[in-house]
Amino acid sequence: MNLKFHNKKITGILTVLPENEVNFDDEIDNYDFSRGQSMKLKLIMGYGKRRVVKEGTTISDLCVFGMNYLFDNNLLKKDDIDAIILVTQSPDHFVPATSHIIQGKLDLKQDMILLDINQACSGYPIGLNQAFMLLEQDEVNKVVVLNADIMSRKVSVKDRGSRPITGDAASVTIVEKNPSDNIIYGTVNVDGKNADALIIPAGGFKMPSTPKTAELEADSSGNSRALDHLVMKGDVVFNFVQKEVPPMIENLLEKAGCTKDEVDYYMFHQPNKFMLKKLADKMGVPYSKMPNNVVENFGNSSGVSIPTCITYNLGEKLLTNSFLVCLAGFGAGLSWASLLITIEKLNFCEIIDYK
Repeated sequence: MNLKFHNKKITGILTVLPENEVNFDDEIDNYDFSRGQSMKLKLIMGYGKRRVVKEGTTISDLCVFGMNYLFDNNLLKKDDIDAIILVTQSPDHFVPATSHIIQGKLDLKQDMILLDINQACSGYPIGLNQAFMLLEQDEVNKVVVLNADIMSRKVSVKDRGSRPITGDAASVTIVEKNPSDNIIYGTVNVDGKNADALIIPAGGFKMPSTPKTAELEADSSGNSRALDHLVMKGDVVFNFVQKEVPPMIENLLEKAGCTKDEVDYYMFHQPNKFMLKKLADKMGVPYSKMPNNVVENFGNSSGVSIPTCITYNLGEKLLTNSFLVCLAGFGAGLSWASLLITIEKLNFCEIIDYK
């Protein structure tokens, strides 16, 4: 589906990273593979450092910390917030919605819209889409899009495919009405027939967690995980990304009447270095325009990897400059979504550590 929005803008992006850092080399003996095999994968996939939450830390903790940072530094006022959109697949509870918990912890006004969206890798552009829609309302002038996930809690310590890249993070993005005439182009696509390509089988109402679902079992590749853990069909996901993402971007640029070269940056979801390089090669985009350095420094934090990519690679540049940016998320669902948006002269664009 193609989308188009007028007179909307992003005015600030904040990434919140857990201060707990884990190094791949320190966990290498957890996996049932030779050290040589693991080190080779480290170079290819971009395994390195990743940020993960400590026991007991939830996404609401990360989001509240980030919001309070903005309040304390006069970068955001509580009474100006008309809506909060939270995008996550790791909520604090099944009930109530985590956005309500965040609103309560921050003591925000009652006259506002709160919305939780259950999306993962494509969640950031989908959350922005929803924010743009809410801004069509006369009384909605400023929307906070929170994107947060702590999927490290759901990955087996013996899963070499997912464990070394999975990180945790949260982001706060401020979206407002734009008095200047601008157009934002977007796309959203889904394929629920392949929903099991990225799935946590147990823990929901279909298969509640039990001692049995917590038992580790080895797969054909030598990874051990339980039904309570995230399982990814790596080959299916890789082929899906290579097949679906390039034509999605081609369609997006065609609708916008824009060429690939006119785009300053392709800020994509960060699954791993190998997949992003292959994607850039297939699209004919130079690596300098499609950064792939998030996983090796912070880990793959699902949809939050997109704002992390922006704050890490552009940061202070976006305080004074304007860039035409293509955002894209792709993964669990399966789903893939994109946005073409000019981001300019933000009020803030930075990374902070949760403490």
